[in-house]
Amino acid sequence: MVYVLGGYQSDFARNWAREGLSIGDGFVETVRQGLDAARLDADEIESGHVGNFVGDLFAGQGLLGGFFAYVDPALDGLPTSRHEAACASGSVSVLAAAAEIEAGRYDLACVVGIEMMRNVPGQKAAENLGAAAYQGREFADAQFLWPRAFSDLAEEYDALYGLNYDHLGRIAEINFANGRRNPAAQTRQWQFGPKSFTEDDEANPVVEGRTRKNDCGQVTDGAAVVFLASEKRAREYAAKRGIPMESLSRIAGWGHRSAALGYRDKRRMAGDSAYVFPQVKRAIDDARARAGVSGVEAIDAVETHDCFAMTEYMAIDHLGLTAPGEAWKAVEAGDIEIGGRLPINPSGGLIGLGHPVGATGVRMLLDAHRQVTGQAADNQVEGARRVQTLNIGGSTTTTVSFIVEQAA
Repeated sequence: MVYVLGGYQSDFARNWAREGLSIGDGFVETVRQGLDAARLDADEIESGHVGNFVGDLFAGQGLLGGFFAYVDPALDGLPTSRHEAACASGSVSVLAAAAEIEAGRYDLACVVGIEMMRNVPGQKAAENLGAAAYQGREFADAQFLWPRAFSDLAEEYDALYGLNYDHLGRIAEINFANGRRNPAAQTRQWQFGPKSFTEDDEANPVVEGRTRKNDCGQVTDGAAVVFLASEKRAREYAAKRGIPMESLSRIAGWGHRSAALGYRDKRRMAGDSAYVFPQVKRAIDDARARAGVSGVEAIDAVETHDCFAMTEYMAIDHLGLTAPGEAWKAVEAGDIEIGGRLPINPSGGLIGLGHPVGATGVRMLLDAHRQVTGQAADNQVEGARRVQTLNIGGSTTTTVSFIVEQAA
């Protein structure tokens, strides 16, 4: 089993370009802060992994593993690799590092997720992020591709089950409220009015189709880092620092599924599945099966992919909190709020906290670790001991889910 020793998340409200910083500067600063937070020395790290989607397009920078050498001289020579799976890039980097540890190659790995996205105009950012769609075959008529794609998902749900925008607005409102509790959230100081989460075209304008401004995850500069270890190394770490194993967490289960690149192809291949995205459902269930649990009742909280409010609406029924198409029941009942039956995105999620694409999967794992070890401060879910993450790349082309538990 793979253990999480700790980590660090940058302040997602920062704009690195305005500070005169490069993606490399953000990388180095985050890893150094992570080492301090986890009370690790650089020479203890044996392997480095980077989750990043489009550093080449936003920052003109590839080969990001080379930045480890600038963190500390001890990391010059570190074996490193970069992993890409669109918005699931961070989770895929975690999978790779965990596999190395499970294989016995290394006992302690550093996993960094990073993206620099606020250094270009909004339209250019939308074009760069469109690389995760099937180029030349879908959404060619959209100005903003991903708001359009998940508007199509809203249309699909409406046709199948009926859809009330009030429920999407409430999901966004909850995530922004959770973000206000989070000192690293991009939107923690944002202000909203009484119509901000309604279909009011001035307070909440349409971006594409059925997707409105406050339904959207944020374009964000940011990075997150976690340190993963074998059980032997985790026990040595805890003993050396005089801390209990319960202050650490472990990855108890994982699920990883991929679907066709094109949105319409996914839907066609889904056939008569009860779920709109059956590969998302399989990833969720795989993670629970590997963790030895079944059903949503075994989960205390979820960090899910809310690139749009509609994405979280879909996740609610795929997670099993409701039957397919009935996510509105969980929203109306308050089930997804902190203190509810299954708090979703207590961190604020992509809408409230921010979405530096390559960092999101790593950040989710870090927040899950903080929850189960009681370190989530004002975002803490009382009694959380098992948290599930759900990280999605593209129009659910890649889905990764982790079950994180308190170590024992």
